[in-house]
Amino acid sequence: MAIATENYFPIPRFRKECSNMSNSPEWIKKSAVYHIYPMGFCGCERTRAELGGEPVHRIKKIIEWIPHLKSMNINAVYLGPIFESAAHGYDTSDYTKIDARLGTNEDFTEVCEALHKNGIRIILDGVFNHVGREHHAFLDVKENRERSRYCGWFCGLNFGGNSPYNDGFWYEGWNNCYDLVKLNLKNGEVVDYLLSAVKMWIEKWDIDGIRFDAADCLDPEFIKRIHSFTRSLKPDFWLMGEIIHGDYRRWANPEMFDCVTNYQCYKGIYSSHNDRNYFEIAHSIEYQMGQYGDTYMYNFVDNHDVARLASQLTDYDRIYCCYTLLYTMYGVPSIYYGSEFGIKGEKGRGADADMAIRPCLELDDIPGRDDKLLAHISALGAIRNEFPAVQSGSYKKLDLKNQTFLYQREKDGQVVYIALNISDGDYTFNIQTGANALADRLSGKHFTASNGSVSVTVPKNHSMVLVDANIPVSEKTAPAAETIPEPVKAEQSAPAPAPQPVPEKPAPVPEQPKEEAKPVQKGTPSAGIPEGRKIVIGGHYKHFKGGDYVVLNVAYDHETMEKQVVYMQVYDKPRVWVRPLSMFLEDVNDNGNIKPRFEFMGMAE
Repeated sequence: MAIATENYFPIPRFRKECSNMSNSPEWIKKSAVYHIYPMGFCGCERTRAELGGEPVHRIKKIIEWIPHLKSMNINAVYLGPIFESAAHGYDTSDYTKIDARLGTNEDFTEVCEALHKNGIRIILDGVFNHVGREHHAFLDVKENRERSRYCGWFCGLNFGGNSPYNDGFWYEGWNNCYDLVKLNLKNGEVVDYLLSAVKMWIEKWDIDGIRFDAADCLDPEFIKRIHSFTRSLKPDFWLMGEIIHGDYRRWANPEMFDCVTNYQCYKGIYSSHNDRNYFEIAHSIEYQMGQYGDTYMYNFVDNHDVARLASQLTDYDRIYCCYTLLYTMYGVPSIYYGSEFGIKGEKGRGADADMAIRPCLELDDIPGRDDKLLAHISALGAIRNEFPAVQSGSYKKLDLKNQTFLYQREKDGQVVYIALNISDGDYTFNIQTGANALADRLSGKHFTASNGSVSVTVPKNHSMVLVDANIPVSEKTAPAAETIPEPVKAEQSAPAPAPQPVPEKPAPVPEQPKEEAKPVQKGTPSAGIPEGRKIVIGGHYKHFKGGDYVVLNVAYDHETMEKQVVYMQVYDKPRVWVRPLSMFLEDVNDNGNIKPRFEFMGMAE
């Protein structure tokens, strides 16, 4: 067996060498997951009884968010409970029917078709440990008691006792929650019933994976059965279990789940940034590498059960480093809806405990949104898409101190360096590399090597993802706009012209001496985008009337699928604008002079 050194963890190890290897499908290793809790996201009533009348077609709201997901480089969506229930979705009453508060099965068919058409896979929440009190089998037990054919479906039935709901019999509820009636997963009829529901999900909606709620409570033989069953229907199907504590190998192995929820590193990410102690998260990463081999963990910084990351951090400015860690550590990163904007939300108490962390959000009206964070996460998604080393490469710790952390990911000779700094000032990393220069894919800055070493100075609360500068930057993976404060104590490419406080409206232009004036083309602009002109994400552009802007990303119009440029003004008060790509790149006639509407000035600082 290959033995890992203290700082180096090869991934994957040979499957024959380790008995705890998972067999996750390849698509998950190339994914970034967007987690939505539909009941909250869509603004549903707290209970189905409050709805009354016909279904409300809210689930189709997800279609409206597809351009946003694509701009973030999201390629898988995990949806919390969507099936019929009495309240929050985890009290399922019908596994084959979309909850009327969300819409109809036909509505969800539209959602799945739209997601798949846009290259986004679908993961559903499988709540198989328990059902709600309105489930047909439990209602039959209530009505027929000992004569019910469903008595064997539930755990702990005792007709000599009573329940908190005064049913005249006792039953086992999950975690003492008696609105959640525990299923007997050792009953073959129950297992067949659940498998038939999953079969319907795959055949009707072509779903790509399932997240198992309360996975630590499930019967291992049931998990093995559903593993083999789903693989027989769809060989690249993905299974993920919700596990909080314990040895993850017990559930994540070739016969059961492909991976589990990585609560250990969830805590380590925010805690290490709050305590400014990178040793904590570094230890967790190395422990898992040694303990779980190539099990491809499901990584996250918040979800529908815990406080938002922005509410967990004692210093919000460290949030950018948190997401850099999330996207560059081994495993699939997951973004909980709305957290890409830095929204806050803390878990409360009582019946409304989860409302603050499961809000209804409208994309065009998110209070206090942090578009800088959105651009940062979008850039990280682009980096992850481009570099297999980040997706599934080996991990090696290079420089670790309490407040600074440098590590590398490597695969097939491709090396990516990740540098994090949460100290009180600039920190300089010295990186030994065979490259002539390194480029930070977050800011666009270049650093030249000297005698095989590159000095990279990272400002406070900033991170860098560094690669060989000779690797070309495509439109999809160009650096996003990330402001790096000066000074940067290393050789770098010439900076772009400094932004000028000039509004987009016409402004007086200083008259230049005739001998220095640049020749201009007169006449009529040609139709369309001039040949060879392309958009550069993270580029600094000057409007022909004088304003300075940075391109954040390229999005798609929901109705027409026309490409739209998302760009931010970098003068006066920062504002984000949207304009059709064809219009952004076209020439205009400025008093008889033909010129670009927006002139590319170089990469943003």
